[in-house]
Amino acid sequence: MFKVSIITLSDKGYEGKREDVTGKTLIEFFNNTNLYEVVSYKLIKDEKDMLKDEIIKICDNNIADLIITNGGTGFSKRDITPEATKEVIEREIPGISEYMRMESSKITKRAILSRGVSGIRNNSIIINLPGSPKGAIENINFVIDILPHGIEILSGQATECATKIQK
Repeated sequence: MFKVSIITLSDKGYEGKREDVTGKTLIEFFNNTNLYEVVSYKLIKDEKDMLKDEIIKICDNNIADLIITNGGTGFSKRDITPEATKEVIEREIPGISEYMRMESSKITKRAILSRGVSGIRNNSIIINLPGSPKGAIENINFVIDILPHGIEILSGQATECATKIQK
């Protein structure tokens, strides 16, 4: 089982003025798979330092193989998720975010406005998802099948990426 941490960014959710439907939906999604187990969940304000601290804590203490953030990827002044993520990752994984935007744009052109990023810190993959439940689930579904291979390579469980040539 791969360990997953979910982080929701929402000022209103943090203040108790809105229910975190997206976070709960993502927890249910991952726990209903045979490969993933949600080991932590946190609802925080749209504050860069709070997000950075949470990601660093999870990665540097090997709490999760995969960190999923939701919210804070849009254009509002408080949307800081991509900037905070970029400040703590060691390597970016642009293909994940590019692919999610490309596939999601087939559903709605507004998907190209998402600024989410993906990257690696230590042995964890971090992926920024949109804040809406529908958008978050659509996007994670586009990449869920390739994540185990990435996690296995990152953790050293798998060492071969190339397929063998059959004679």
